[in-house]
Amino acid sequence: MNIRKHSSNTVKSASPPAENYRDELRRTISPFQSFAVAFGFVSIATGIFTTYGAVLNSSGPMGIWTWPIVVLGQLMVALLFGSLSARIPVTGYVYQWMSRLTNPVLGWMMGWLSFTFLIIVTAAVDYTIASTILPVTFGYVATLNNTWGITAVVMVLQAIMIACSTSFTQRFNGIAVTIQLVGMLSLVVLLFGAGYAHNLLDFSRLFDTGSIARTDYFSLGTLTHAGPFVLGTLLGAFTIVGFESAANLAEETHEPERVVPKAMWQAVLSLGIIGFLFLVAVTALAKDPTELARSGTPVADVIYRVLGPVTGNALLVLVIISIFSCGLVIMLSSTRLVWAMSRDARFPGHQILHKVDPTHFTPRNATVFSMLITQVVLAAFSQDQSALFTLFGAATLLPAMIYAATVIMYIAKRKQLPESRGFKLGIWETPVICLAVIWLAFELLLFRDEQFRGAWSYIALMCAIGGTYLAYLLLTRGRQGLTMPDMISIDSVLDNDARSVLNNDVRSMTDN
Repeated sequence: MNIRKHSSNTVKSASPPAENYRDELRRTISPFQSFAVAFGFVSIATGIFTTYGAVLNSSGPMGIWTWPIVVLGQLMVALLFGSLSARIPVTGYVYQWMSRLTNPVLGWMMGWLSFTFLIIVTAAVDYTIASTILPVTFGYVATLNNTWGITAVVMVLQAIMIACSTSFTQRFNGIAVTIQLVGMLSLVVLLFGAGYAHNLLDFSRLFDTGSIARTDYFSLGTLTHAGPFVLGTLLGAFTIVGFESAANLAEETHEPERVVPKAMWQAVLSLGIIGFLFLVAVTALAKDPTELARSGTPVADVIYRVLGPVTGNALLVLVIISIFSCGLVIMLSSTRLVWAMSRDARFPGHQILHKVDPTHFTPRNATVFSMLITQVVLAAFSQDQSALFTLFGAATLLPAMIYAATVIMYIAKRKQLPESRGFKLGIWETPVICLAVIWLAFELLLFRDEQFRGAWSYIALMCAIGGTYLAYLLLTRGRQGLTMPDMISIDSVLDNDARSVLNNDVRSMTDN
């Protein structure tokens, strides 16, 4: 399984040499930490706390039944991503796969689109802490300015952690994921227990449409509007994304061909089950769904009312840690993508951004750059009353586009993929592909709704910026100048003896 045969010919001098594909980052990520990366990025706490109110307003309580549909669809996508990551376990994931299996121009486009997604979703996740949880936890009124300020500080703290130590970041995320698992399961048990004890559970609310009319509730909608039930898929579509972040740390993971695919599908499945139980509990305890829909912090309100201020606040602190960790993992993934594209001289400022700090073995410059760009995006939305919806709308649309393009590429190139030692779909490949295609086509149709105009505007602007830089690359280097550099044989990386050497003998990075 030599990936070299899938690479293009020798690059021009504008591109980095093949030696740059030797391991420059420490292989320190364990199987649990890889799972924690995928689990932490998805973060049901983040997704549900962010979008539950929007779903109550668009679909009513019954909108939660779209959750199992989304989980099944995204699980199929995760399995296909696992199949790719087992064959090309390289930092840069979609950018690398598309560049090497189709052509580097399409690969660059996917890389830029992925960067656009990671930037906006970092802002959306961190904004959630300041806008939907901290006001209830600490009893203050959230304003546009204090929400902006708190979110900006959170981003700086995350960037400092990532730049200083990957191992510390991974340990923190592992602890946070454990907290999230314990915290969410505890929330589910306590909500059901307290609801039963005080006769607060009303499961008929699970089939209530709230203020949404039942007429045409299940319709697909019109040319510019999605139907009420269809809009409910936003809840899961925003939440169950980012599982592929485990693949973006492949070069820092022990046995990535085996570990990364498992981390992705296990994260989707486990989060899907826990998340649905939590949604059922919160919805069954919603005293008045129509009134709750008017709140800016509906989930926190239910927890606070049912469990009381002491227990409620304690559990909300655990949720804050979980969401902080989610933003941390997303920023970590963003820095690795920027670094990977810069290593190939494909990213603006690559001369600086490709460097690895010789002391901490982290892409410090790429980390600072990602944080600063995220701050710019946050500032652009900071004075918008509907900022959170616009942010999560764009953060839902972009991965759907990325997943669809990657699945299409997989279908076209699957017969040409090298063999995998770690993960195979076997006879299940065809049904998995069919279900993934049906789900992604359905999801993309959702974004014809005019309320996503702001999300489309953000994507159009970022694509225009990226397109300008791509044109510059093509004009100055030509298409041949974007040819991907050869990598060392994946066989040797997967070989036990070679891996032992790589783990114990980290090469120093030259400033090139």
